[in-house]
Amino acid sequence: MYRLNGGQSFRLGNKGWINSIQKFIYQVNFSRSRKSEFKRSAGELDFDDSSLIFSERKSSHGCGISGAVFNLTTSIIGAGIMALPATMKVLGLFSGVILIIFMGILSEISVELLVKYAVKFKAKTYGEVVEASLGRTARLLSEICIILNNAGALVVYLIIIGDVLSGSIHHSGVFDQWWGHGFWDHRKIVILIVLLVFLVPLCTSDRIDSLSMSSAASVGLAVIFIIVAVVVAFIKFADGQTEIPRLTPDFRSTEATLDLFVVIPVMTNAFVCHFNVLPIYNELKDRSLNKMYRIGRITTLICILINASTAVSGYLLFGENTEPDVLTNFDKDLGIGFGFTLNYIVRIGYIVHLILVFPVIHFSLRQTVNELMFEGLSPLSESRKRCLILTFVLLILVYVGSTMIPNIWVAFKFSGATTAVSLGLTFPSLVALSPSRDGKRRILHRLMLALAIVVSIAGIFGNIYTVEPGSEEKPEQKFER
Repeated sequence: MYRLNGGQSFRLGNKGWINSIQKFIYQVNFSRSRKSEFKRSAGELDFDDSSLIFSERKSSHGCGISGAVFNLTTSIIGAGIMALPATMKVLGLFSGVILIIFMGILSEISVELLVKYAVKFKAKTYGEVVEASLGRTARLLSEICIILNNAGALVVYLIIIGDVLSGSIHHSGVFDQWWGHGFWDHRKIVILIVLLVFLVPLCTSDRIDSLSMSSAASVGLAVIFIIVAVVVAFIKFADGQTEIPRLTPDFRSTEATLDLFVVIPVMTNAFVCHFNVLPIYNELKDRSLNKMYRIGRITTLICILINASTAVSGYLLFGENTEPDVLTNFDKDLGIGFGFTLNYIVRIGYIVHLILVFPVIHFSLRQTVNELMFEGLSPLSESRKRCLILTFVLLILVYVGSTMIPNIWVAFKFSGATTAVSLGLTFPSLVALSPSRDGKRRILHRLMLALAIVVSIAGIFGNIYTVEPGSEEKPEQKFER
């Protein structure tokens, strides 16, 4: 138990290493008030009274509707949409598009539930909404889900960036194709350079509304990717260079049927943005429920169009050869004029998109870790040093994870069946169904909860069954052009 000068006290964790980090940041955070007072009296500038690196404090201003839409859209459109064309290979075009629309609408309903009860409970974070309705233990579980989901997503982003730029066992990288073999063949080195040069400056921002411009740019790059993919798919389909796509699932084998249970969690993962909904709402200018509902519905419409376009065009382009990460399919000539040029535009454009998405996901990860470890302290926006320390520690851990995990897609599908479903469906429906609620849509909320349970159980067992022994990547020679 630690006690402040004013008599306020709080409890730190029991674990030795966690306790050490907490104690260090605690000492830094609460010694700054005396230092700031002394420096102000001496006419010096205190670091804690200055802006965060590469960011400006704009507490008197709020985020407009367009900025909020871009930030929420960026929270959804990440690496998850790269797996959607592979889901079309299992579901078929017609069934796949219907499921994308259904999951988008369901996600929007749960977002509105989250905002509604956040306003009712005067809660500022996802965890506070869950605690006010379901208790302390449920809040802890929800925050663990956010940490696992977001940290896993950031690890996936880094691995994809490394694989696309430096290449992998079965695919050549952009740098390989430009300059041949060199130090850039090493994924760890490439990821580290990208992290230090681009991601560290972006991730030091302490307010999510300051990321509006980068979010707008990331959405624009995703749209460019989709336009290129749709145009190329249309040209090849019109010339008869593509296979006739299936419209419905293939039930001819047990394996194909079990794949259905795997792809539904992937669809769920493609619409999870709930961890950033309340931070965006809290920084919204002249915020109100109706305004946030409008933002959520615009975002859902945009994301349904983007996800469906990506899924359909990717499947039309590559058919049964569609990879779980469709971006890796773009390392070969597309078979049309300027095919290699378009390949580079698609891959490099989407890498820049992931770099711009990264800080938005990192923001909610850092906020949740702060809430979990330093509950009762001042917000991160009022403690620059604690914000920077948490930022650097989390980036180091995410980098280490990206260098140690060889196979991202099995983990990606497991996260879709566990943390993504929990954040997007399970917790919002439980909040709406708790005994203190007397809503008029209890049947819908029960159906949402039932669907979440079925998707989780089916997804986990489907993943376990479809993981083949020895399917991990072996240390073979790198792909040669």
